[in-house]
Amino acid sequence: MPRTRAKAPPAAKRTVAILGVPLDLGAGRRGTDMGPSAVRIAGLHREIERLGCAWEDLGDLEVPAVETLRAEDPRAKFLPEIAKACREAHRLVLRALGRGRVPVVLGGDHSAAVGTISGVARHFRARGESIGLLWVDAHGDMNTPRSSPSGNVHGMPLAAVLGQGPRELTRIGGSSPMVRPGQTVLLGVRDLDAGERRIIDRSGVRVFTMSEIDEKGMRRVMEEALPLLVNSTAGFHVSFDVDGVDPAHAPGVGTAVQGGLTYREAHLLAEMCARSGKVLSMEMMEVNPVLDVANRTGILAMELILSLLGKRIL
Repeated sequence: MPRTRAKAPPAAKRTVAILGVPLDLGAGRRGTDMGPSAVRIAGLHREIERLGCAWEDLGDLEVPAVETLRAEDPRAKFLPEIAKACREAHRLVLRALGRGRVPVVLGGDHSAAVGTISGVARHFRARGESIGLLWVDAHGDMNTPRSSPSGNVHGMPLAAVLGQGPRELTRIGGSSPMVRPGQTVLLGVRDLDAGERRIIDRSGVRVFTMSEIDEKGMRRVMEEALPLLVNSTAGFHVSFDVDGVDPAHAPGVGTAVQGGLTYREAHLLAEMCARSGKVLSMEMMEVNPVLDVANRTGILAMELILSLLGKRIL
């Protein structure tokens, strides 16, 4: 007997609020500040309309250029400026959700996720609900200033939303942790720092490494992940670092690692998220046009947003 699949809610019933966070202060290489433009240029607005969604574009945050700044703390470089950008992202995401929008945040380096997630968590916390978090990444992003070998804050945001790290980040939105470890899934990791590995081991977060994805396949992995994200939550946020995808498909990233998700594995992940009907918000991070080839990574990020919003082959 053929199996049937639940379909996502009709896309036309959703209004998307697009926000660009052109942040590259948290990264070791320049260029992610141009990521939001690369995703828009790929045709984001047009394709969202074809999907049947209404949209509004909130524009980009103003973020100072790194050349105008000085890193005061080598253990957490440009932390005050990053925290300021995250607070502004928090405010705009919170307002968009209050107006019934689905936030779609375009990065920018991954440190901006603290702003997005704090806004989503605060909105649902005010309603007495928690959120799940699906974090797709080649890296753990669970360093703290004490464990980080580089001091680059884009390696710290997942730790921050789980309540570990500098107060400037962990307390955005007024509550820490922003998400619970048991409702958090880290998927696609294949490159971890030694100190970070110990933090992850103690965190309580469910981690699906690339080795486990190889062994089980993406469908089974997502069948295990989704219950953790949706049980006892209002739904879940998807924080997608495009370096989670293999550099053969996503060359425009600053910290590329071989052996990542294939093009179809990434889309199956997104399609299964959409079919759950529980995606509250999303972000596509770390697109770096300086390192890209013919905007392939910007196009991929745009396509993955569409899949998360419910685009299907049939």
